[in-house]
Amino acid sequence: MLIAIYNRIFDPIDLPVISRLIDLLDLHKLQPVFYLDFYERIRHHYPFKETPRLFTGKKDLPRNTDMLLSLGGDGTILDSVCFVGNSGIPLIGINTGRLGFLAAIPEDEVEEAILSLVRGSYTLEKRSLIHLDSSIPLFDGSPFALNEFTLHRQDTSSMIKIHTYLNGEFLNTYWADGLIVSTPTGSTGYSLSCGGPVVFPQTSSFLITPVAPHNLNTRPILVPDDVVVSFEIEGRSEQFLCTLDARTETIRSSVQLAVKKENFMISLVRPDEHNFLKTIRQKLYWGIDKRN
Repeated sequence: MLIAIYNRIFDPIDLPVISRLIDLLDLHKLQPVFYLDFYERIRHHYPFKETPRLFTGKKDLPRNTDMLLSLGGDGTILDSVCFVGNSGIPLIGINTGRLGFLAAIPEDEVEEAILSLVRGSYTLEKRSLIHLDSSIPLFDGSPFALNEFTLHRQDTSSMIKIHTYLNGEFLNTYWADGLIVSTPTGSTGYSLSCGGPVVFPQTSSFLITPVAPHNLNTRPILVPDDVVVSFEIEGRSEQFLCTLDARTETIRSSVQLAVKKENFMISLVRPDEHNFLKTIRQKLYWGIDKRN
């Protein structure tokens, strides 16, 4: 089994779990392929017997990779989505970051996670993506996101107006700091912090959530994911921010934008003892009385 390993923010405090992971891969005869920048940062800390196989991005990630292991937080998983694209390579996340909804496997369960890969005791969860169509090239040939698409004000403290349409029919004008269109997976991300609901990953929907709306009766809304959501932006500044997950572009109001469901999906590896309900109970402390 060929396992690609990606990490974007190396912290020496993570060396014990990194060393343990590499040792486990070697013990179980799983061949690693390291992200070049990650390898350069750890090779002076770990006694590699020889230089391993390396990759620098989507173009040279081996096509026969069985899965990509993301070592970090949810942001690292979101980076990994751009590496695998429509290749069908599944993603598994070991959480060395903070909250970790996507990278849900804690670092103290690394051994159990690797054993689940060896034994095949895991499931593949299909997650939908959001795709951006724009009148100018944006996001370097990867105009898709696992969590969300957003529009934001820039260079001004004034709110902006975002005229929003579903399949060309007017939905609403959002007077706000910005607007989030998230997938079900992204409902536990930025949208949740702006008052949006938690949506099960299997739900066929988009979640439209305003950021600090001026009209207090404007609330998040769930729409089918077979619609095209398009926008017109107005504001005192001519510059606006447009994001796909953690990637950002600066655009002008003249740029035409629309989002829709991407025509491929991403697979997340879940060991059999992990599932969405367990994750949200643990991360959001549902059903736990902290008064004791």
